[in-house]
Amino acid sequence: MRLAFTEDQQLFRETVRDFLAASCTTEHLRAAWAADTAVSARWAELAKIGVTGLVVPEEQDGLGLTDEELSAVLEQAGYAALPEPLLESAVAAGLLAEFAPGAGWLEKIASGEATASVLLPGQPFAIEAATADVLVVGLVNASGDAEVHVANPADHDLVAQRSVDRSRKLFRVGFAPEPESLVASGPAAAAALARAADRGALGASALLLGLAKRMLDMGVEYAKQRVQRGVLIGTHQSVQHHLANVLIKIEFARPVVMRAAYSLARDLPSAARDVSMAKIYAAEAADLAARNSLQVHGAIGYTEEHDLQLFMKRAWALGAAWGDSGHHRARVAADLLSEAPAPLTPGF
Repeated sequence: MRLAFTEDQQLFRETVRDFLAASCTTEHLRAAWAADTAVSARWAELAKIGVTGLVVPEEQDGLGLTDEELSAVLEQAGYAALPEPLLESAVAAGLLAEFAPGAGWLEKIASGEATASVLLPGQPFAIEAATADVLVVGLVNASGDAEVHVANPADHDLVAQRSVDRSRKLFRVGFAPEPESLVASGPAAAAALARAADRGALGASALLLGLAKRMLDMGVEYAKQRVQRGVLIGTHQSVQHHLANVLIKIEFARPVVMRAAYSLARDLPSAARDVSMAKIYAAEAADLAARNSLQVHGAIGYTEEHDLQLFMKRAWALGAAWGDSGHHRARVAADLLSEAPAPLTPGF
């Protein structure tokens, strides 16, 4: 495989990066923290440049692209800490495309008219369930069979839960399955839910990669400006080494994430293991970036008034979402020992 973006992928990344730099500032993030929903007019604007319909099939007015392009865009979304449920809508879109392509939701997601929330087996919470237009639920019934349901979230009990990152609007869903909401069951549903969980974990990895780069950039910029005892702190070798270690960690994680996207897009036998490796590496990079950038900033970095905490808290939340590092290490170990990979049970 080629560990580099194609010209078209790079151009799309840059378009998204420039759009988010102007439309998703830290002021916008603070507004999302205070609001009841993180979904804003920005969602419709993202639709205009094709982001919301990235993995929606062309037959339903989307771009019909793959997990490779999705992860490239999500890295930029992570850099901006985009609060809208872009990853969740992409995961839901994959299930809708397979089991409910004619329901009209894919066209609405692609056009920015709708957002989707998703709840997979083992997930305790659904993102933006109260404001989502459609809820895609995966579950295991009493007989042990997998099921996929497409439902109206307003028809089910939703209880808000507070996240460490308050721009992530979490809801515990009291889902009551009905025959009319069932769109798939059995082995096909189980396989699709496994792919959806892997897409979620890959997307979280890309978001963490972007967050890590943003926190590194903030640390570098602060080190260039902060004067202590008449000297810029960035001139101290110890500070330089802290930041250089973060850069190394990010650059080691990026090809692992790209490999996972390549494998998942082609449904390779190693896809589940590659996705777990990506989540491990990206989470470690984001954790190191948060800790070292916080050390560079000193006491001011601990305050809610400083913007660094917006990105650290998103990284902490995503580190646990879609399976924490312990879970993914177990999946890698199981695969290397030629056992069936453990089912993905994401946490929040």
